[in-house]
Amino acid sequence: MTLLLILIVNVVLMFGLVVFFGAPYLPTFNKQTETALDLLALAPGHTLLELGSGDGKVLVASAKRGIKSVGYELNPILFIYSWLRTRKYSGLVKVVWGNYWHKEWPVTDGIYVFLLDKYMKKLDKTIVQKYPSKSIKLVSFAFKIPGKKSVKTKQGLHLYIYGN
Repeated sequence: MTLLLILIVNVVLMFGLVVFFGAPYLPTFNKQTETALDLLALAPGHTLLELGSGDGKVLVASAKRGIKSVGYELNPILFIYSWLRTRKYSGLVKVVWGNYWHKEWPVTDGIYVFLLDKYMKKLDKTIVQKYPSKSIKLVSFAFKIPGKKSVKTKQGLHLYIYGN
C-alpha cells in the first residue's frame, strides 16, 4: 500500500509540477496538429522545435511531412512515451528530456508551443535573444503573446513571425 501511494504521489508530481515551467500535459487533437503544421508551412528538411512535446504527436506528424523536429519534455513519463513513439523516425525526430528554458535550442525554422499565458512574454524575449537575425515562425496553441499581433489565427492557434 505504501509503495502504491508513493507511486501515485510521484505521478501526480510529474504531471503537476510542469505547470511551474510551461503548461500541464493536454493532448493535441489531430485536427489542431495538422492546422499548426499548415500554419507553420515548413518544407521537408526544415526544423521544428516543440517546447513541451508531451506524447510526441506533433513530432510524429511533422516527421510524416519530412520535417526534422526536436521536442523537449520535462515529464519523464511523457519523455519515455514520446521517445518510444518516435523511434521509427529517428532520422527526423529527436526527443530531449529536460527543461527547455535551460537547454540549448537548435537552429530552427519553426516553433510550436502550448504554454500558459504567464510564460508567453518570456518565450517572446527568448526567441528574440536566441535567433536575432533568423526568420522564425511560432505557432502557439490557445495563448497569445502580450503586446504582439499574430499574423494569423485559426482554430485557436496563433501564428507569429520573427526576424526577416
